[in-house]
Amino acid sequence: MKPISKLCLIAASLLMLGTGSAFASTSPAAPVIHDKTGFFVHLDVDKALSSTDISDQCGIIPARLNYLDHQGREHVLDYQVYGLGCTNDN
Repeated sequence: MKPISKLCLIAASLLMLGTGSAFASTSPAAPVIHDKTGFFVHLDVDKALSSTDISDQCGIIPARLNYLDHQGREHVLDYQVYGLGCTNDN
């Protein structure tokens, strides 16, 4: 076997071993953090993932905001909000 062929075979084997160990990572997912509601709560929101649709609700309703902070951790914030669907209000 030529030295170049042996070198390619060794490199391919090392590459396959390296990618196999990367795919074998079984670290558990980080838990979702449930934030407490209240006045003057500091939220570190980097990206909003989802929020409750309040456009067709009337009155004070429960709402939820799912978001990622600047460290990539997922948070859930449950809060009360006044719905926007009240047609008789001015």
